[in-house]
Amino acid sequence: MSNPVHDRIKSMIDAHDVVLFMKGTPSFPQCGFSATVAKILDHIGAEVHGVNVLADPDIRNGIKDFTNWPTIPQLYVKGEFVGGCDIVREMFESGELKTFLKDKGVELDAAA
Repeated sequence: MSNPVHDRIKSMIDAHDVVLFMKGTPSFPQCGFSATVAKILDHIGAEVHGVNVLADPDIRNGIKDFTNWPTIPQLYVKGEFVGGCDIVREMFESGELKTFLKDKGVELDAAA
């Protein structure tokens, strides 16, 4: 049986290379963890489609069920779930995140 919230989430993930389900927006994050991930992605020059889960309770609860991951933020790259703040931060610090994005074919801003 189809789940309308999951269908909406999947369509957002499919429509953009980099999707960040977060509290707030990339330019105005409303929690420290969301701010950290948005700042990392901005630093490496990735264009991010932010989804403010605070604006939609169905998405806020549905994304946790969709990935079976209990926390927000959640990062998706080319349809693949990457992880939350700790994983993104660890990947960034090791240099793995930039390589991962490039390997997935995500264009990064050369100025970053």
